[in-house]
Amino acid sequence: MGHFGRVHEPILTQRQAQVLQALVGAYVGLAAPVGSATLTSLLPVRLSSASVRNTLGELSELGLLEQPHRSAGRIPTELGLRVFVDQLLAPRELGPWEQRDLEDHLSGDGVVEAASRLLSERTRQLGFVVAPRVDGVVLRNVSFVRVSSERVLAVLVAEGGRILRRMLEEPGRNDQVQLDRIAATLRERVTGRTLRAVREELLAEAAALRSQADLLLERVLRVVPDGMTDAVELVLGTQLALLGQPEFRDPERLRALLAALEDKERLIDWVGRMVEEQGTQQVVFGRDLEEPRFASLAVVAAPVGSRGAASGSVGVIGPSRMDYARVIPLVGWVSRRLTEVLDA
Repeated sequence: MGHFGRVHEPILTQRQAQVLQALVGAYVGLAAPVGSATLTSLLPVRLSSASVRNTLGELSELGLLEQPHRSAGRIPTELGLRVFVDQLLAPRELGPWEQRDLEDHLSGDGVVEAASRLLSERTRQLGFVVAPRVDGVVLRNVSFVRVSSERVLAVLVAEGGRILRRMLEEPGRNDQVQLDRIAATLRERVTGRTLRAVREELLAEAAALRSQADLLLERVLRVVPDGMTDAVELVLGTQLALLGQPEFRDPERLRALLAALEDKERLIDWVGRMVEEQGTQQVVFGRDLEEPRFASLAVVAAPVGSRGAASGSVGVIGPSRMDYARVIPLVGWVSRRLTEVLDA
């Protein structure tokens, strides 16, 4: 499991790993510090209370645990949770019955909204989808088809075979031959490049030519307008499940979370950097994002879109006390399913 902003992770002994794993599991379920007596009953091997206390002390010295109050039990730090995710969490796939149930919800229209809503409901966190950008598609071919006296169908074929269709308002009659010439001219430029890069080049050439601008080039620019490049869209699921988490009973923490979520542009940038770093599923803790309002949160995100197609991401945002064994495989499955649907 990759993560953004790698830090040094200590190598644990078998006993330390067993105690940390048991403590994280109890902490996720209890939403409270975990004492040595509770841990002793949860461990897969018999250890004395003294051995458990000693191991807890070792894990604390390694920076993996902290004690909120002197008389309380311990909770994992962000580093402790990272070690748990990276070293102790066994890979898991969703069961066949759950996959079939999810497939029923993620088919047909509105799949992006359905994905964010499902993630919110199934994880009790805040599900999100950063919808793929059309202007980031790597193109392989382009064609234009006159469908009426007012409209032209633009068909863009991406690397990997994804087909993007856009209806353009472009009045004209009996001009299919000219549209074919426009497509042929544009086709020479698009192979292996993004739509955004092609448009920027054409605009620069038109500005340089000025009054001597080629009529065909002007027509290309009008047939491929800004409207063909979809803006990035952040689709959030229901916030009700997330707001029910014990961490947000604190009004100040809740206010900070809602304020951070309102800054969608920065959130999109953060998530984009996460999944673009390695192109794989990522687990990121709030302090890695260099945003104080996210200090107590975690993000699990995965890319959407196959190689050469428009890229986006999907995932959940929630308190760092998250059931990663449940959330990580669910986000991974939804990522793969969305990619299949959007690339179809």
